[in-house]
Amino acid sequence: MKSTEKKGPYFTEGDLEQIRAAVQAVGKLEGYASITDFVEAAARRELRRLQRKYNNGRKWPGIEAGQLRPGRRTREETARYEDR
Repeated sequence: MKSTEKKGPYFTEGDLEQIRAAVQAVGKLEGYASITDFVEAAARRELRRLQRKYNNGRKWPGIEAGQLRPGRRTREETARYEDR
């Protein structure tokens, strides 16, 4: 993949609208200059939380691209995680 190609998560249009609205409304106040800033900060916070909860606060060994299952969740997976 070329470095100029987009990489990363996909969102529903509704979620994207809310992310855009949040960045426009309070992005400057919170230090988010872009949607990317917002999403990266959220992902880092969640990563640190998971590291604390499941890995004694330590980083996991990195995983190369392509080693995780690609694609969206199955319907069963979606149903299991909807009520979190």
